[in-house]
Amino acid sequence: MSDNQVYINHTSHYFPNEPVSNDEMESYLGYINNKPSKSKKIVLRNNGITNRYYALNKEHKSTHTNAEMTALAVRELFDNDPAKLSQMELLSCGTSSPDQMMPSHGVMTHGWLPESGGIEVVSPSGVCCAGMHALKYAYLAIKAGEVKTAVATGSERFSGLLVSDVFEEEAQKLVEMSENPYIAFQKDFLRWMLSDGASAFLLTDKPNENGLSLRIDWIEGVSYANDMKTCMYMGGDKMEDGSLKGFMDYTPEEIMNKSIFSVKQDITLLSDNIVHLGGKKIKEIMDRKGLTAADIDYFLPHISSDFFKSRIYDLVEIYGGGIPYEKWFINLYTVGNVGAASIFLMINELFNSGKLKKGDRLLLLVPESARFSYMYAMLTVC
Repeated sequence: MSDNQVYINHTSHYFPNEPVSNDEMESYLGYINNKPSKSKKIVLRNNGITNRYYALNKEHKSTHTNAEMTALAVRELFDNDPAKLSQMELLSCGTSSPDQMMPSHGVMTHGWLPESGGIEVVSPSGVCCAGMHALKYAYLAIKAGEVKTAVATGSERFSGLLVSDVFEEEAQKLVEMSENPYIAFQKDFLRWMLSDGASAFLLTDKPNENGLSLRIDWIEGVSYANDMKTCMYMGGDKMEDGSLKGFMDYTPEEIMNKSIFSVKQDITLLSDNIVHLGGKKIKEIMDRKGLTAADIDYFLPHISSDFFKSRIYDLVEIYGGGIPYEKWFINLYTVGNVGAASIFLMINELFNSGKLKKGDRLLLLVPESARFSYMYAMLTVC
């Protein structure tokens, strides 16, 4: 097996429609039980997000599918040139919000790209780490010499899960039962966090002849699901003992009344574990590879909220010698939390910013709260 170097030579992004400000959010998502959210201001104050994107119009109707947005980002990689697009040998697409359960998100994206011809397609699933898993598959395929040109993508279309219609049946049931007539915080707060969009990377076994490339030095991951209960989930609900009951074990009526297909998160479990578990692996990687904070020029952590920024800083200081904020690059505040696409969108913005110079090293950190998984990578500008 060959041991090729692997380079990201081009990056792209696609955002649907115009950015949506904090004041406009419920114009797109609607009111649950015809009342403004009680948690919205609190969540927005903590997460620091000022703009996000929705593949929706103000009538709560979809304007783009996830696969369509992903394909538009892929086309941008090849300058919308069908002849260039035909050079792609592998398409690896990560998302946590596919348009349907079957067929896979990857092949649906491929369906929007007929000029690419017959190629290998893979669709890593998961939550925020799904994009990094897609990147690693493409990276390993080139490193092994199986292909020379691959495309990896990260994308999300969460907005269809956030509209008030998804929660209305449950809200009405709560009113009828004389209980609190609003959705539990674990469901409602995610409505003010999530965003839509797609990003794509073109990977090859040679760097750009002109301009900069990003060499992928390594990509590593870890899951703590062996010790940890489910934290973020969709298509199921948590039982009192912490186990997860999937949608196939609910009746159609229960699926509607309990908004089983809404995105939910166990806030206490998240707050207590997401940062320190990620810090453990940072220390192990840095010790094993002989790295210090001085070796890192840019730190790109995917964070779901500004609330976690200082806590990650403290953990990295303990485990990795500290990375000062001037080395951090985060665009959460202007694009929102785009899940599996977030790390792609950070890299895309930095790569095209004019700030990078040859020799710069980028450390990536992507946590996933679903059942506490993490992905890490190092890129070198060349």
